[in-house]
Amino acid sequence: MIESKVIHEITQLTGKDVLYIAERRKKEFTYPIHNHQVFELNFVEHAPGVRRIVGDSNEVIGDYDLVLITGPDLEHVWEQNDCTSEDIHEITVHFDIDFSEDTIFGRNPFRSLQKMMNEAQKGLSFPMNAIMKVYPMLCKLSSIKDGFYAFMHFLTILYELSLCPGARPLATSSYAKVEVASDSRRVLKVKNYINQNYMNEIRLADMADIAGMSPSAFSRFFKLHTGRNLTDYIIDMRLGYASRMLVDSTHSIAEIGYSCGFNNLSNFNRIFRKKKGCSPSEFRENYHKTRVIV
Repeated sequence: MIESKVIHEITQLTGKDVLYIAERRKKEFTYPIHNHQVFELNFVEHAPGVRRIVGDSNEVIGDYDLVLITGPDLEHVWEQNDCTSEDIHEITVHFDIDFSEDTIFGRNPFRSLQKMMNEAQKGLSFPMNAIMKVYPMLCKLSSIKDGFYAFMHFLTILYELSLCPGARPLATSSYAKVEVASDSRRVLKVKNYINQNYMNEIRLADMADIAGMSPSAFSRFFKLHTGRNLTDYIIDMRLGYASRMLVDSTHSIAEIGYSCGFNNLSNFNRIFRKKKGCSPSEFRENYHKTRVIV
């Protein structure tokens, strides 16, 4: 197997800069899969058929696509795929802003913004209504010459996006190596247990005991707080770890499946294909095709 690595991009931002804005009209995507330390908001227009890869998320986009990425190790790429557009419009913003709790962004007016930035460690894809809400502001951004006003304008874009419901995480938490977080102690205890024991059998009754609830009450409680039932949550976590191993290791498909909690190879293949749209071997092959030797 050819060893391949993700490009670690050194962006245009210098130590004194806050924003780097690039607006392009082009006919194709050619830049390889990469990651970088700074955050990125990427808007793509008129490029249906382009394949967007963010971590273990692999999707073909439509006419409009807007993604926020704040995970420094989260690889991503927009590939030409089946796109035949002659007028692709792309706006990429790299930004270096400290949104941590002990800055001004930890204060009450910025709570939704800070929450969005945390969620975007897995990559966030915004729905059409959110894209249309900020579309005029995005198109104006590159024409603002004053750095202060450009920053305030961009901050307004981020804030407006943080108020829009329906933003969808792309990579799984286990693949993106995002720490488990929750506003419920009981949910947090259960998530931490699953994160540490995903390779073993996990029973509903045991999770209910950890939460101090009956199985039926816990099932409703967990679905309410996570949006998924316990079985789906466990499968998604196992698939995230498996996807990361398919990319980063040379272990066999069977070894990866067993080490991530799937009890047999056929079950692993079936569930992987159902969730990811391809087999584990196809995922590994397709992912390596997007990488370049450095």
